Formats: sequence, C-alpha cells, structure tokens
Amino acid sequence: MAWEVFDMEKQFAFYRAYHSNSINVLIHAIIAWPIFFSYMVLAAFTPALGVLPFPPGTLPFQEYMVLNLAFVVAVVNALVYIMLDKKAGTLAAVLCLLFWVSSNALAQTLGFSLAWKVVLVSELILLTPGVIGHEVFEVLQNVFGYEPYPGFQKAVRARVQANIKEWPLKSQKKSA
Repeated sequence: MAWEVFDMEKQFAFYRAYHSNSINVLIHAIIAWPIFFSYMVLAAFTPALGVLPFPPGTLPFQEYMVLNLAFVVAVVNALVYIMLDKKAGTLAAVLCLLFWVSSNALAQTLGFSLAWKVVLVSELILLTPGVIGHEVFEVLQNVFGYEPYPGFQKAVRARVQANIKEWPLKSQKKSA
C-alpha cells in the first residue's frame, strides 16, 4: 500500500535493519541533511514553474523563493515529514523550506558553472563516510556479532526475511 510510506514504525524498522551499528547511524545523522541540501542546489537550476502571488519585496528573501523543482521537492518532503510525525516532522518541514530558499540563494550566487563543482565535491566528501559506515562498521558488526541487546540480530534478520517474503507477494498483487 502507498500509505505504508507514512507508517513511521515500519520505516524505522526498515532503516534499522540496514543501519544497526551506532557509528553508522551517527554518520547518517550527520550527512543526510547536507546531502539533501546539495541535491536542492542542483534542483534550484531548473526553470521556474510559476511566481509567488505577492508583489516583489513583500517577503524577506523573496528573490530566492523561486517556484522550481527545489520548491516541489521541499514541499513534498515537508508534507511527508509532517505526516510521519507532527512534532519532529514540523521541524524537518521548516528545514526543507529553509533549504529551498537557501539553495536558490546559493545557486544564484555561484552560478551553474561553479555550483555543480561545489555539489560534486560535497557529495564525494559526504558520501565517503556513508559508504565506509555501511561497508566497514555494518560488516564488522555482522562478522564479530556485536548486538545492542541479546537477540537483536535474530529479531532484525527475522524482520528482513519477512520483508523479503512480502516483496514478491506485493509485486504479484500489483501486476494482477
């Protein structure tokens, strides 16, 4: 079901199944928002879909409030975060909208010829710890059998296996 996207327990269980090492989780907590912002900078270079219904200069930073793909991505993510959790989701929604305005400001300031290079370098810097977090810390945890509490790995494996078994059934229902 499409509404399962908004089931925070299910989403968190899926995330934790593949991010069980505390160092890896910390790495993801640090790099997720900057990666999102860098994608927003690229999205800020898409053509405007419309204009704000306010006279110019009505809002602070209005010159950076371009209704482009960055706006669409920010609004969709903001709504999803609010639907997942009202309190934390509202904070995340505010961040999404701030990222929309600031990504447009950065894009306009740098221009595309420099901005894509900044995004590329930031992606390389940010994704490297993410890859290391998955490939080193998660593998070490599985090899050496570290568990935050007794039975954790068994419970996670059972949930992962249930997700794997569910996948073909869902695919069959969709194609029917």
